[in-house]
Amino acid sequence: MGEKISMVVAMSLSPQITMAELLQTYPGAQRALFRHYHIGGCASCGFQPEETLAGVCARNEGVDPQDALARILEAHEQDELVLISPKDAAEALRGGAARFLDVRTREEFEAVSIEGSQLFSQDLLQEIMAHCPKDTMLVLVDHTGTRTLDAAAYFAGHGFQNVKALRGGIDAWSCEVDPNLPRYTTE
Repeated sequence: MGEKISMVVAMSLSPQITMAELLQTYPGAQRALFRHYHIGGCASCGFQPEETLAGVCARNEGVDPQDALARILEAHEQDELVLISPKDAAEALRGGAARFLDVRTREEFEAVSIEGSQLFSQDLLQEIMAHCPKDTMLVLVDHTGTRTLDAAAYFAGHGFQNVKALRGGIDAWSCEVDPNLPRYTTE
């Protein structure tokens, strides 16, 4: 498998990619870099969007950029297993097989939300941890599908076996499932 990943890295990615471009294409890249190299988790090991991966690797104890790219692609493959399409998520929601947890802000949730979803809060987290069966399908929702992978990793780390992140977030849901649901920007 490592050989396959190395070939893909050589064909599609370059160490000269900016961190902004890398994170746009591979949202889990920062999590992978932090997990393996402690890059990107704090001010001393952070990076700027315009920096290249090669530059970030060089100033972080000489991390091999090709190795970092391979780790990012491995993490991306694992992220793909967690993602659920809006149509599949809608089917699970309609069938009562999933619990939707919205990790956006209260303001975003109150402005637009998926019917049947719950706004994630500390109280809800405590209730889920104490009473929700570990095999319950939890579908995590955010705006565009970038923050839910971190939340999914949290739940998986606490023993939940069927955690999904809504691919494309509520934005994709409004395009693919419910066109009456308003779309918005956060900029």
